[in-house]
Amino acid sequence: MSSPVPASDARRIFIDKQSPKAYHALVQTSEAVRTVAAEAGLDRTLVELVNLRVSQINGCAYCLHVHTRAALRAGETTQRLGVLAAWRDTELFSPEERASLALAEATTHPADAGAQDAAYAAARRVLTDDQISAVIWVALTINAFNRVSIMSRHPVRP
Repeated sequence: MSSPVPASDARRIFIDKQSPKAYHALVQTSEAVRTVAAEAGLDRTLVELVNLRVSQINGCAYCLHVHTRAALRAGETTQRLGVLAAWRDTELFSPEERASLALAEATTHPADAGAQDAAYAAARRVLTDDQISAVIWVALTINAFNRVSIMSRHPVRP
């Protein structure tokens, strides 16, 4: 009987490279979601805030790296990026952004029905049905990419 490989010696498979057809389908979904978000009137910075907040919750270093750069390119400020994890404790985010972030968090933690109901109610006050749907799709998609990168241990290089 062989002994298991120690965790420090276990080489991870980059599942995006190992199963490119599945990964390509996820990329196509992401592209469709980006279009849906734009058609719903969601600003690119708001989409990137959702991507970043979900990636913070999931602890995905690779996606945090990618989407921080994307947010900065879209015009997001370093101040808002720096306090994103504590967005509820600042006045820096609009009601639409706050509702979107709460909805993204509820999508990331779907078992918390109370948070989900509260987030949905807040979103209903300031977002259209198309925007609510788009925010949920953005959160669902980045959650999937987070898991691809975390399970593959995609590196963040300097």
